[in-house]
Amino acid sequence: PFDLVITDIMMPEQDGIETIRALRAEFPNLPIIAISGGGRMGNLNYLDMAKDFGVSVTIPKPFTPDEIIARVDIALKH
Repeated sequence: PFDLVITDIMMPEQDGIETIRALRAEFPNLPIIAISGGGRMGNLNYLDMAKDFGVSVTIPKPFTPDEIIARVDIALKH
């Protein structure tokens, strides 16, 4: 069992949106944090798209340890 998932959007085997969709299907109440440093694909912002798929919190790269800890606190309170 786990309390939270942090996933990157751009990954080699399966992109983060696929991961988010699979997690949402199996664990609808699981807090998910999406991270990304990858700009835009046309007018599509990856982190905004992640929000559309139900992530709890997003955080752009680069981030500090304090920033990720703050986002984890927010996600766990949802």
